[in-house]
Amino acid sequence: MNLLVTGANGFIGYKLCEKVLNIGWHVRGTVRPSTYRNNLPFDVDVVPIEEIGPLTDWSKVMSDVDTVVHLAARVHEINDIAADVSDAYRSVNVAGTERLARMAVASGIRRFIYLSTVKVNGEERSSPYTEKDNPKPIDPYGISKWESEKRLHEIINHTELEVVILRPPMVYGPGVKANFLRLLNVVERGIPLPLARIKNHKSLIYLENLLDAIVTCINHPKAAGQTFLVSDGEDVSTPELIRRISAALGRPARLFPFPSVILKLAGIITGKSDATDRLLGSLTVDCSKIHRELGWQAPFSVNQGLGETAKWYIKLRYG
Repeated sequence: MNLLVTGANGFIGYKLCEKVLNIGWHVRGTVRPSTYRNNLPFDVDVVPIEEIGPLTDWSKVMSDVDTVVHLAARVHEINDIAADVSDAYRSVNVAGTERLARMAVASGIRRFIYLSTVKVNGEERSSPYTEKDNPKPIDPYGISKWESEKRLHEIINHTELEVVILRPPMVYGPGVKANFLRLLNVVERGIPLPLARIKNHKSLIYLENLLDAIVTCINHPKAAGQTFLVSDGEDVSTPELIRRISAALGRPARLFPFPSVILKLAGIITGKSDATDRLLGSLTVDCSKIHRELGWQAPFSVNQGLGETAKWYIKLRYG
């Protein structure tokens, strides 16, 4: 198998390259020129690519490729300085994805794995999301991912490219950044959190489980043309997640009760209502489709994933 991985030195890309090299596949990985060769296994054929967009020239990376795994994307950025945030997301995530897929068609590539997001389904709901739900993305990132999915479906309808779309929830594991890394830091420092009474449910996916799902979608003939929601298969509340992280880090869980309505009000006052809503609300996915169609089950439990993440974090903090 000859694989092209975009965003090869990212959180997901690096570990995917490592995994498929161990399987014995050949891997070509694209990276930004400014990060050339950073954080990549030696055996990866690294190719720098300028900004992804509607005019990106992918021709130099398409030869002798069987499958594309498209991970590179414009993701959430705090205090985004782009003049028009929506246009910036669309240029990379929509037009850039369409450009890559059409060049893959022209090069005779067989399969195209696209990493989307559960944010295409929506941001918060008490019942689990499924692939049959009407997409209701809210923010520019989620909207751009849904628009890119639609472009890919248009390509499917007129070509023989086998597109597979994966929509994961929050991904965690060694190397994680952003909100999950901040949560690890808060728990490890023993900062009390007013979340003991929160009764929500969250789906997550451990990095190794996501990689296993990607490899399954590369190999399985029934994956072609499908969209799959994926997760660890076990949903946890925010306080339960904190308790499990605390146990993995060997720290006490410092949770105390506080009215959620006041927490929401505090989020509004501080201009962080979106972050507060994500922390307090529920977001779960139903993975029965990928279980049924591909026979895929997450190989690692939530506790195993959190344990490995904690080991990495402790090494990061203390060497």
